[in-house]
Amino acid sequence: MDRPAHTETHRSDRVGWLRAAVLGANDGIVSVAGLVVGIAASGAPASTVLATGVAGTVAGAMSMAAGEYVSVQSQADTERADLALERHELDSDPHTELEELAGIYRRRGLSPELAHEVAIQLTAHDALGAHARDELGITDELRARPLQAALASAAAFVAGAALPVLTALLAPHARVAPITTLSTLAGLAATGAMAAHVGGAPRLRGALRVMFWGALAMAAAAAIGTLFDTRSGG
Repeated sequence: MDRPAHTETHRSDRVGWLRAAVLGANDGIVSVAGLVVGIAASGAPASTVLATGVAGTVAGAMSMAAGEYVSVQSQADTERADLALERHELDSDPHTELEELAGIYRRRGLSPELAHEVAIQLTAHDALGAHARDELGITDELRARPLQAALASAAAFVAGAALPVLTALLAPHARVAPITTLSTLAGLAATGAMAAHVGGAPRLRGALRVMFWGALAMAAAAAIGTLFDTRSGG
């Protein structure tokens, strides 16, 4: 009687898009909220506060996308170069590459005979794939995906930045700074807890660590805003 195939979903499969999405969401919340709080603390009119938040959202999303794309593309270029070198070595000296692969398996605990047999079979099946995985540490799940990282980061930035922009739009002008600060901390707690949950870490710890840095950012933004108080005419 055939058994159903056993499939597992590992959290490490999510690491590429999860890192970009969490970074983008937190950066969107904190950086745009910092702009809104700082400008509001300076006494600028409501239209200026809102325009600053929207401009910060657009510029920040484009910056995050570009930064993620360039960064992850560099990783992808490195992976391609390593694979090209490995392909050349397999073509020019297959015996040495076979022994190198067998040596990897021996160091992982296989007997010399079994390590050699495994190396032979994996080389016959997919030599480059075996070396990419076991020598270089490159797998399909963890390979660099620049476009995916850029889109995830930009979309998450906009989603995070929507929170302070909405407070700037809907909150009474005199209360924009404190309301934005409180909503930002709540949003950071939610994203921190969600990211920790998806990654398998304690949710409370994830929430507290991003709230701590968010609170520091809001305090710094408010302090800078008061230095340029537009209501005093300075």
